[in-house]
Amino acid sequence: MSDDGEDPRESEHHPRRRTDLRGHQSAEETLLRQLASRRMHHAWLFAGLRGIGKATLAYRLARFLLAFPDPEAAAERRSLYVPGEAPVAHRIAARAHADLITLERSYDAKAERLKSEIVVDDVRKASGFFARTAGEGGWRICIVDAAEDLNTESANALLKILEEPPAHSLFILVSHQAGRLLPTIRSRCLRLDLSALTEADTIAVVATMAEQNSDEIERAARLSKGSPGRALELLNSQGAKYFDLVRQIMSRSQAMDLAAKINIADGLQARGMAEDFTIFSELLLTFIAGKAREAALAGQGAALARAHEEIGHSLRLANALNLDRRQTILDALTVLGSAKPV
Repeated sequence: MSDDGEDPRESEHHPRRRTDLRGHQSAEETLLRQLASRRMHHAWLFAGLRGIGKATLAYRLARFLLAFPDPEAAAERRSLYVPGEAPVAHRIAARAHADLITLERSYDAKAERLKSEIVVDDVRKASGFFARTAGEGGWRICIVDAAEDLNTESANALLKILEEPPAHSLFILVSHQAGRLLPTIRSRCLRLDLSALTEADTIAVVATMAEQNSDEIERAARLSKGSPGRALELLNSQGAKYFDLVRQIMSRSQAMDLAAKINIADGLQARGMAEDFTIFSELLLTFIAGKAREAALAGQGAALARAHEEIGHSLRLANALNLDRRQTILDALTVLGSAKPV
């Protein structure tokens, strides 16, 4: 999906507003041990797949440190949890805490989308932030989300701050592709790798944020490979909506008429729909595979199995070679219709 539309940073489900965290207990324990040692490293790199909770953990750590600035008080805690009704949580949710700054792609209201990079002017704001005394006498914290969005100039500007970190400062770099970061930035960070969530944890996280029914959530969780963020994209994308149209028609054992096929194909051909085409393809192939298995148990799966293979090949080819998505979808729906899934 694209970043078009409303500012995604203002979503009610943004990581700065989420106080619960699933699936990363070992990472949290690592951070608590560092705090208990009284030797908290000044820069951390939270690495892992997109959408698994890295930014949620970053804000969770920031919320905790700003709530418990006294090292003795922090060391006594057995969890980084701070309740959402706590004053510090309210201020962080409202972007109003004087001792926390976030470096992220800014929103271009005119273009109605996030900018493509974190620019050097954003990092210069962080320089000014760290030049001041902490507003509440504790930590000063900078979250970079995501670090690979830094361009060359902004990355070098951040490196200068990391090389001479102010006292009682903490940098948390969130990265989906840590290998893209400057080696000099990586070398100054302690790396904390976060794993994908279990399917059960993914379902639990998504269920708190999605309005779809449990079957749709479970399907998205399976496809997401342990990433609640990816599961939400699957649920809410235009690609998922077009797939649901296909599924609804097929569930009624109706033949899909040409007008319906053209509507779907035209929609997925539109500008900015490459990611939605990929999501549609994933959902369609999973749907056909499931129907093929059901039919095979009844001794009738050959046609659907052939359709799955043929459609999968054409969709992969269209993605790899940037072929005409419209014709690819029309052909795929025609093949699917001929296989007569029930």
